[in-house]
Amino acid sequence: MTTTTPESPRSPTPESSKAAATDNGTADRRGRLLAVVLTAQFMAVLDVFIVNVAAPTLRTELHASGAALQLVIAGYTITYAVLLITGARLGDLFGHRRAVLAGLALFTAASLACGLAQSSGQLIAFRMAQGAGSALMIPQVLSLIQRHSTGEVRTRALGAYAAVLAVGAAAGQVLGGVLVSADLLGTGWRAVFLVNVPVGLALLALGHRELPRDGAHGAERARPLDLPGLLLLGGAVCLLTVPLVLGQESDWPVWSWLCLAGSVVVFALFCAYEAALARRGGAPLIAPRVLRVPGIGLAVLQILVAMAVNAGFLFTLTLHLQSGLGYSALRGGLTFAPAAVVFGAVGLTWRRWPARWQRALTPAGFVLAAAGALGTGLALRGGGDGGLWLYVSFTALGAGLSLGFSPTLTRALATVRSQDAADASGLLATVTQLGQLLGVAAFGALFLHRVETAGAPGAYTSADALLMCTYALAGAAALGAVSGLVRRRR
Repeated sequence: MTTTTPESPRSPTPESSKAAATDNGTADRRGRLLAVVLTAQFMAVLDVFIVNVAAPTLRTELHASGAALQLVIAGYTITYAVLLITGARLGDLFGHRRAVLAGLALFTAASLACGLAQSSGQLIAFRMAQGAGSALMIPQVLSLIQRHSTGEVRTRALGAYAAVLAVGAAAGQVLGGVLVSADLLGTGWRAVFLVNVPVGLALLALGHRELPRDGAHGAERARPLDLPGLLLLGGAVCLLTVPLVLGQESDWPVWSWLCLAGSVVVFALFCAYEAALARRGGAPLIAPRVLRVPGIGLAVLQILVAMAVNAGFLFTLTLHLQSGLGYSALRGGLTFAPAAVVFGAVGLTWRRWPARWQRALTPAGFVLAAAGALGTGLALRGGGDGGLWLYVSFTALGAGLSLGFSPTLTRALATVRSQDAADASGLLATVTQLGQLLGVAAFGALFLHRVETAGAPGAYTSADALLMCTYALAGAAALGAVSGLVRRRR
């Protein structure tokens, strides 16, 4: 009879210990890198929405018109959207670390200037400077994630990125209400901008230490800037935005319609120029091969719709809660808490839901968003506070928009090659901002036009104006639902 004894566990060799330590060190560095860039991302996204709650107070203290109020919010987004792709290219040309730190410094300085502004005109100008800082900083976030992670690590990082966008958008409403109502040191609405200053300074210090050093410039980084394309895109966006914001106050004069028509012409010229530049072997703002990635075109439409509905809903409902129902900034901000919680929770967990649900998430999300928007308008109809049904509608809207946005963004980016990371991040981030810009401009104009005719025979009340907007918001979400049923060709 023979016996065997269990083999003693092997002691780790110096080589295996060193490899494990190296892996742990790399993971720690990636974790710190992700924390820094996502915090910067969160601050930039927060700043898009945190101003919404302060808007009624801004309007009173700075004697701002409805159009000026829209431009305070949309001015940030205009420069952000137009310069994002160029910001991504600048990261390629001069290094992602340099671009993040330069953009963060500009954003922080502009935030301080916004907090000290003495007129609505000054505030609009400084908000546009904030947007330029974000446009330089934020495209580098996706590029750094794509270049410094692979496989499942990249997928988790992209999921965290989408969740930060989701949480930041909704949390901005809540935090804005807290800051305005707290009136810290008598700052009032200025606190929503000044809060960025200490955070920005801390991130600058951490970024100098944690962001990876920029290496030698490669062939990709030698691509020149597409300044004619930038001017054409900027012209198209301005020709679209300005009449949407200013036209309603002037009862839609002829120039507003000419500008809207001109935006279509200039955008067509932009597309033609970009295609011709690519054929000549130049470097257009967006590489044509990125547009040919399966699913990117559909993702662009869905992200545009989701962000337009989100921004339009937040802007118009904030004005109604504070100006129509007389809520304080704190109460108005906290009213959005259910949407914030659900938006973030869905954005963080959808990937763990059953596989058989995954294909239906986006169209189902837009259906939920349409129902939530319509339910909100009906709950607040007649000037009431909506009761329980308001929060049920908010929950549906938050879940629906998160499902329409987060899976779409994550899946689209996961299919892009690392060498196209800058172009893809610039494209999708630009679409995200354009959606928000269109939401504030279009749905804001629809709401303000009706509210500002109060006193005229048959005029709309604030609740009537909001109900009209929720019909339009539900229609836009329905478009997203229909697009989500389109199957990608393999």
